[in-house]
Amino acid sequence: MSRFTPTRLLTALVCAGLTFGAAAQDKDVRLPDLGSSANALISPQEAQDYGAAMLRQMRALDMVLDDPMLDDYINDLGYRLVSGSEKPKDHFSFFIVRENVINAFAAPGGYIAVNSGLIIITNNESELAGVIAHEIGHITQNHLQRAFEASKKDTPLMALVLLGAILAGAGAGAGDAAGAILAGGQGLLMQRQINFTRKDEIEADRAGIQTLANAGFDPNAMASFFGRMEDTLRVGSGGDIGDVPSFLQDHPVTLDRISDAKARAGTLIARQKQRPDGSTLDKAQWEKSTAPIAFVKDATSIASRDGKGGLDTYLLMRERVRVLSGDAGQLATYYANNLQTEHGFDTPSNRYGYALALTRSNRGAKAIDELQPMLTAHPDSQIVRLAMADAKLQAGHRAEALALYAELNGQSPRNRAIAMGYAKALTDGGTQDEAKQAAVMVMPLLDNNDEPELYRTFAHAADKAGDPIRAGEAYADASYLSGRPFDAMEQLKRLQQRPDLDYYARARIQARINDLTPLVMELRKRHVQTDDNPDGRTQQLQNRENCQGRLCFSGTNNAR
Repeated sequence: MSRFTPTRLLTALVCAGLTFGAAAQDKDVRLPDLGSSANALISPQEAQDYGAAMLRQMRALDMVLDDPMLDDYINDLGYRLVSGSEKPKDHFSFFIVRENVINAFAAPGGYIAVNSGLIIITNNESELAGVIAHEIGHITQNHLQRAFEASKKDTPLMALVLLGAILAGAGAGAGDAAGAILAGGQGLLMQRQINFTRKDEIEADRAGIQTLANAGFDPNAMASFFGRMEDTLRVGSGGDIGDVPSFLQDHPVTLDRISDAKARAGTLIARQKQRPDGSTLDKAQWEKSTAPIAFVKDATSIASRDGKGGLDTYLLMRERVRVLSGDAGQLATYYANNLQTEHGFDTPSNRYGYALALTRSNRGAKAIDELQPMLTAHPDSQIVRLAMADAKLQAGHRAEALALYAELNGQSPRNRAIAMGYAKALTDGGTQDEAKQAAVMVMPLLDNNDEPELYRTFAHAADKAGDPIRAGEAYADASYLSGRPFDAMEQLKRLQQRPDLDYYARARIQARINDLTPLVMELRKRHVQTDDNPDGRTQQLQNRENCQGRLCFSGTNNAR
């Protein structure tokens, strides 16, 4: 299946050509007339194309924490919330940004990003759900479309600024600089839209709180989390996790807003307790009832249990985010020291985080020692068993690891985290037959999936299995999904020149080229530079000189 979006994607490229900066209100900077109707301006499919283009560019800068287990978790949580929202049939996609700044944002097309720093600082799943529900509220209340229309003569939509900043950063060839530009763009936009944003923030709170309750989470969690962030800012310390003021700048919090959120949550809880005859359930009766607010029965959410032993998936995933977004060696020391000195730190989730850090810092044997007691206590936990398989593989116990991967895959053949771990274990250091087995296992998972690493895993297996054509197609798909369309095009053209292509392979490759050609042509026309497009470098440098000290956010200078 072709991974290249049709020509509607050109709409997304228009946003990449916008210039936005500190002097965006100057008369010499001309933005396109966005029209009088936001709904007429951007269709749902165009909005989705904007969000998808943004995600690819973020991947090009290694800003996305791509991990199949975390991806499944954050999307399962997000979809559970969407099901309780006002628009459960709309398109949504959730992803984690590899950034310790405590923040989250919503982009066109239902793309919702949560920074790793925000996940790490939450205390429970309801708090995390509260932030996501708030961002879902921005989407369901059409705030992005309203912002598009209300700011048409002044400031483009936040996601367009994000995309322009990301493209500019990619042209600069420095991830740190790109992050700084991105943060600057968000800050400028928020400062200029602050009054408008406060109104929308309260509306998103109200919609989000209702969504929380409908989905079975604590409706008080949003207010408690925002209040905790405000308290942290008040004492002037954000800790070592991230930059709390960034979150509060993008989501301005007032006492009135927190009070309003608490009052609304209280009203929802009161309604749940009320009988049809007007009388009120007491606590014991309520806990035995079928009230949808699951936190009453279990503060960590019954739906987040992994295995019969009662491991909390949220807590495990929070530590996984901590390890995968940080330095594994330093984090191994962090866990080891705290396990020895901090009372209450010795929990299953922290032991799991320690084992992950050990495995990722090439100490698989010690990770096995950490995981074994957990596996004995929770033998049904797929999360712990997969961690054990990874540790055994890293420690050199390949046969034992393959046996555990095979058992897990037999139980959950559509689980991407298991399939990718198993496929890599079969391919690396394995035989050609094992590589064929890996390719056959991963191939069905490629449909409707946009994770580049999944395509790379399949490509590596197919190549070793003796199928270089399928491997080449998958490598091209991975390049495209990683924000490198020029690389993808070149790979496809080289592949097309192979003399051993049969009719079907040639048709597949040509279809991919046809889909990708308009995108590449438009990028070249607009002189938008990406890492894989050196042709735009000269124009990019000229544009920066033309900015004359202003903060510019694209590969094209629209000043006239």
